[in-house]
Amino acid sequence: QNPSIVVAMPKAVWNGKVIAEAKSEETESVEGNVYFPLSSLKKEYFKEAKNTTVCGWKGKANYYDIEVGGKTNAGAAWIYKEPKPAAAKIKNFVAFWKGVKVES
Repeated sequence: QNPSIVVAMPKAVWNGKVIAEAKSEETESVEGNVYFPLSSLKKEYFKEAKNTTVCGWKGKANYYDIEVGGKTNAGAAWIYKEPKPAAAKIKNFVAFWKGVKVES
């Protein structure tokens, strides 16, 4: 008998729906935020937002609005499409805030 292998699958949840899910080894952790690969997003819940911010060491962040069940969480996800060299490992990875729960 082989013991069951349990793979940690961090997921981002908002308004009762899983909006992103990936294997732990596919995610990155930076400054207390879990960054999910772009391919792990349930794209039907994401809409590109116009707002951007700039981080001194990571570069320009673009944002997504999250839409689930008729509700919108504006700018609740961000991505570094062209990060500075120090943040290269999170290029095209998405992180969350504004009430989006990341569970491991």
